[in-house]
Amino acid sequence: MTDLFAPLQSLKQGDWFKLICGASFQHLPAVRSLTLAYTLAGADCIDVAADPAVIAAAQAGLLVAKSLATDAQKRGFSYKGNSPFLMVSLNDGEDPHFRKAEFNPTECPRDCPRPCERICPAQAIVFNNKENFSGVISQKCYGCGRCIPVCPYGIIDTNSYMSTPGAIAPLVISTGVDAVEIHTKVGRLTEFKQLWQAISPWADQLKLLAISCPDGEGMIDYLRAVYDLISPLKSALIWQTDGRPMSGDIGDGTTIAAVKLGQKVLAAELPGYVQLAGGTNSYTVAKLKAMGLLKEAEVQGAGGRGEEFFPLLIAPCSPSSIAGVAYGSYARVLLSPILEQLENKEVNNTNVQTNLRLEENDVLLWQAVKLAHSLVSQIKSQYER
Repeated sequence: MTDLFAPLQSLKQGDWFKLICGASFQHLPAVRSLTLAYTLAGADCIDVAADPAVIAAAQAGLLVAKSLATDAQKRGFSYKGNSPFLMVSLNDGEDPHFRKAEFNPTECPRDCPRPCERICPAQAIVFNNKENFSGVISQKCYGCGRCIPVCPYGIIDTNSYMSTPGAIAPLVISTGVDAVEIHTKVGRLTEFKQLWQAISPWADQLKLLAISCPDGEGMIDYLRAVYDLISPLKSALIWQTDGRPMSGDIGDGTTIAAVKLGQKVLAAELPGYVQLAGGTNSYTVAKLKAMGLLKEAEVQGAGGRGEEFFPLLIAPCSPSSIAGVAYGSYARVLLSPILEQLENKEVNNTNVQTNLRLEENDVLLWQAVKLAHSLVSQIKSQYER
């Protein structure tokens, strides 16, 4: 059972950390390992694709993390066994987070330098791998689109898909998903309304709702209209400002767009919390601190959890403060060397080769947690004891 207090407390005090595994990312071993490492490192929320197998992989990672809580504390990590929220992402229309690259490798000339393979941050494009496969490994692709402009022959395309909220409702009821994130865009109020009508019968079961929206003309008016549609809301509400989607691992310049959009939404003083995403990386928290956009740590009162719980659902940390940061491509790429090593360490059991699980390699496990903690601690450091 998820401990409500810890994630919501992080939102309230302004040190919320969310891991985005990717709305289209379905590589189950990686989802499980990322969930395990970032949970042990102190993440407040794990955001995964709305896919039963992916949800199950994340939940398996959460269970293993709970069993390793004591070991984590002995190693100096602050994780105490509280599970982060498990979130799934939906979309009300075409969105870069909900697509995958595709191409026919037989159309690739033999002398092509294959820039697509080199630029793919997920190692989803391969040629003649150990399974003798060439093309896009669909489960690994999360739709960043970086391969498309670099293809010398223009043969790479994308396949987009829509959410099916009717199929998601049973997942929320039966699998213990805590939160939903809706990806929308300015001008799609009709589509958003249709999606929300499908979700609303079971929305009261959610502990958190996030609205993710990139910038655009009339954005604030659009978000106000969205708020009017979803009100009244029993759960906590996050406005996720999607600065430069899936670009955090490119460089420090990408975080500027995320911070700038966060400032814009903060200035609108919408009810709820503001959380950055899209271009977030190791520079983001330092930028926020330099600009005074993070709440200063305060001495917590001695009130009981009963006194604190209900205000946590609705009270933003501060009308002028960012409540937290979500990390996607940067957080995944940070751990990719560890995950690649893990994939290469196969166990041969009765002639069946399977990849090792992260917790089965003690050295790689705690290396991964240490790397994850180097990112989580940037926003958590002023509250960690």
